[in-house]
Amino acid sequence: MLNANYRTGAYLRAVTSIKTQSIVEIKFTQEMGEVLAVYPQVSPSTAEISSGRINYGGRLVCTVVYCDEDGKLCRVQKGAEFSHRAEDEALAPSQQATYTLSCERSALRREGSAYVVSVVVGADISVSDSAERSFIASLDGAVCRNDDGVLYNAVDFSGESEIEDDFDCVLSDILMPSAKALVLDCTVKSGVAEISGEIYLSLLGIRDGLPVCLDRVIPFKAELTAEDASVTRRAFCSAQIKELSVEGKVNEERGKCDVTFSSTLAFSGRYYEEENVSFISDAFSLENRLKLTYAEEKTEVCSDIKVYSERVSGLCAAKAELDYTCQFLAAALPKAEYSLTDSGIAGSVSAILIYSREGEIHSTDVDLPFSVTLAGLNVCKTLSVAVCGISIRQRAEGECEAEALLKISAQECTEYCVKYLTGAEEGDAVPCVESALSVYMPTAGDGLWETAKKLCAKPEDIEKTNPDLAFPLTGKERIVVFRPRTAQ
Repeated sequence: MLNANYRTGAYLRAVTSIKTQSIVEIKFTQEMGEVLAVYPQVSPSTAEISSGRINYGGRLVCTVVYCDEDGKLCRVQKGAEFSHRAEDEALAPSQQATYTLSCERSALRREGSAYVVSVVVGADISVSDSAERSFIASLDGAVCRNDDGVLYNAVDFSGESEIEDDFDCVLSDILMPSAKALVLDCTVKSGVAEISGEIYLSLLGIRDGLPVCLDRVIPFKAELTAEDASVTRRAFCSAQIKELSVEGKVNEERGKCDVTFSSTLAFSGRYYEEENVSFISDAFSLENRLKLTYAEEKTEVCSDIKVYSERVSGLCAAKAELDYTCQFLAAALPKAEYSLTDSGIAGSVSAILIYSREGEIHSTDVDLPFSVTLAGLNVCKTLSVAVCGISIRQRAEGECEAEALLKISAQECTEYCVKYLTGAEEGDAVPCVESALSVYMPTAGDGLWETAKKLCAKPEDIEKTNPDLAFPLTGKERIVVFRPRTAQ
């Protein structure tokens, strides 16, 4: 008769991951001349889960730089709240979600006297839920394989932090700021999550009546509450720019512009608490066949955060036809699109090239393809790339080349897998073998446990009657099983 003793506990399990896209539009009623650049910035707000559906929201702010009818550089900014939804059969009201938003691409069109900016907003949603873990800790009446292992319990944390910086530059006006935040390190310990990283700021401004672009790296540190953290360990973490403000005041005496930068960063992260447990990974009975059920847990734990600085250069593609009559003025809104390769990443750096021709200012999209090898990169869970400035020049008439500096943050993970017994039921009786002694030919690669289970004999009995066996087996051995008989 089997007698199972169970051990239970609560943990946070991943339910589903959703990647979706939606379109958000903002209408501008101002009269504009030629539009030079459009910068959309999106930030998350709240998410609500119902049966089979998640409603998530955010705010989109679009900044447009254009030339008026007199050729003067101007800018206009407008924001809009939005709410979208995604559907998944696994969603339920008791669950919790974290999500990040990104502006994947934008387009400008004219509707009568108005301009409409359409932005494709991408959402990356992770949904988790509390669940009960139950496994058999001991099983009387069966031959058991007992193992010691580690079970991981996910713990999520989130919060916001205000980042400020003051600096000066030689500008007469600031037209458009763009920025991206990278987490370069995240550690949890003693109830707090310590986060450090950098914000890569690009300023499109005016100097001597012409557009110029300036770049600045702003380091940041933040501490968030992580109440359950006790042991120091690395954590996955991402940062989104929720609010961004750059104000400039011209100091005529110094001939410079005093700039005040402020930003609100929204962080979301996850780490894992470890629980050392003893469990049964397999079992069999000498008298009856067993119907066993198992559970398997695979956990990706943050093992390291590696940071790379890579300079890329080469020929770039421009949408407009450029020749020696064009004077390159500024490269604005640099960003990178990329994907993982076997040895690193590959993709392209894009920017808005602002140039003058015959006294008029124009702009065009420019793309620089790249492929970068990331030495020492192992299994990567998340990877983020920021562009820390880009320069563009004419290599020959009609040919452009560009150079950009990439900052890369790669959060590596180590995968742990645990398989344990969750249920055992007795079935039919094991057929009785009448012979007192049997000789078996094993399967190559079998260990002691696999061999004992196949022969329906206790592992210690196999070792006792076959002391010369070395595991794992080669398949050429002969195994003796002795069944003692009691005289009647």
